Amino acid sequence: MSFCHVILTVKDLDASIKFYRDIVGLPIKIRQHAGPAVEIAFMGDGGTLIELFCGKSPFCDEINRVGNGVALGFSVESLEEKISLLHENGYETDGNIISPAPTVQFVLAKDPDGYIVQFNKRQ
Repeated sequence: MSFCHVILTVKDLDASIKFYRDIVGLPIKIRQHAGPAVEIAFMGDGGTLIELFCGKSPFCDEINRVGNGVALGFSVESLEEKISLLHENGYETDGNIISPAPTVQFVLAKDPDGYIVQFNKRQ
């Protein structure tokens, strides 16, 4: 497993990109639409990235409600094994694998304090 990104929900994607690019110094790796009302940008200069998530979706609503606009993302070999491990240890997840694009699959869980953790299938 590897730590791949921190998700920040943002109100204005362009303003956030400007801050993290011009002030922090992070380049844009990817900027794309992730659904009809969602746009994302991955920024960083190393292995761990910041994902800026802007738009209206159940995922965004849950991050804002529970995680104060912040979630953590990890890359794993098997989502099914991670779901089993989470359930065996009593952690909250619905076990649904989400696939917003053909090459993207992930499952959401909550840590002991209710923060959202996203486990992504390693590509």
